[in-house]
Amino acid sequence: MITGNKGEWSEIYTLLKLLSDGRLTPGDENINKLKGVFYPIVKILRTESNGSFEYSINDDIVIISSDKELLRIPMKEFKIRSLYLFEKIKENKQNTFAVPEIESFMSEIKCISLKADSKTKSDIQIVIHDLRTNQQPTLGFSIKSQIGNPSTLLNPGKPTNFIFRITGLNYTEDIEYINSIFIKKGEKLSRDIKGRINEILKRNGKLEFVKIENQIFGNNLSLIDSLLPNILSEIVFDFYASKRSKLIELVEYAQENNPLNFDLSNNHKFYSYKIKKLLTDIALGMTPTKVWTGEYHATGGYLVVKNDGEIVCYHIYNKNEFENYLLNTTKLDTASTSRYEFGDLYIEENALYFKLNLQIRFIK
Repeated sequence: MITGNKGEWSEIYTLLKLLSDGRLTPGDENINKLKGVFYPIVKILRTESNGSFEYSINDDIVIISSDKELLRIPMKEFKIRSLYLFEKIKENKQNTFAVPEIESFMSEIKCISLKADSKTKSDIQIVIHDLRTNQQPTLGFSIKSQIGNPSTLLNPGKPTNFIFRITGLNYTEDIEYINSIFIKKGEKLSRDIKGRINEILKRNGKLEFVKIENQIFGNNLSLIDSLLPNILSEIVFDFYASKRSKLIELVEYAQENNPLNFDLSNNHKFYSYKIKKLLTDIALGMTPTKVWTGEYHATGGYLVVKNDGEIVCYHIYNKNEFENYLLNTTKLDTASTSRYEFGDLYIEENALYFKLNLQIRFIK
């Protein structure tokens, strides 16, 4: 029996839904469909452990493997199945669950797992007919579902720690007291990052960004923009020190306060421009621990499964909408302080330091 969470079942829903629609529709910055714009789907490619298959749209859905037609199924069947699966995903309250009726249909169409066995970073590969160029490019997309729990854009880890040097504190009394500040979350005690920062500032301590813990991640950010590590350090600090969490709000605050002293006399949007570049590179391939070359792996972009079951796409053909969507629909989040070792004052080489972690998550 195949079981999966809402996000994983959303990948199968996307396959069935797109084959029943026969088209991709771009979205605007607010995840609404762009009117009058669409890309006809020629076929969807999927690699399973039992072979590679093409789902070609030609009145019916024609399933092909090794250039041989295996079977032909009416498009309406995919519509019926996609609607059924959508309702099952929406109504299910369990972390993981099975949908036996859909599993049976999956077996019929040679789809034996929830996630395609692909060596690329994309969740689904689609051949579209570009009406503007009259070409048929193969585009790889990552699938982001709004039906389940919000997914992360940038996963947290020790490599995404930002290191700040602290000055102005008493090394013995202040460190011991500040590191004792916790907050209760449910039945557990967690480091109260905001409380600790406020106490540092209250005791006339100052935080100065030094570097990113992981050299590769730091260099990746500098490759995108030489000032990006400094800009991000300001945004990360503001997130932990204030009530702001939505990335667009954090960027607007940075633009208003201009901590890097850019020349804003002509209202250049330095902060939003640079953060949009970062978000796009993360979305299309950049990770903290691998050297980033600027080459996009998910060659199409994102498919977003909305709460109402509609699917919108973002890719290089509507770059502005893609960038604005990423900025408008993401926030910073607090990861595990113990697991990723941040939020404590510590001494190293006779200097006092404090780490803050970066995690970027989609808003529900």
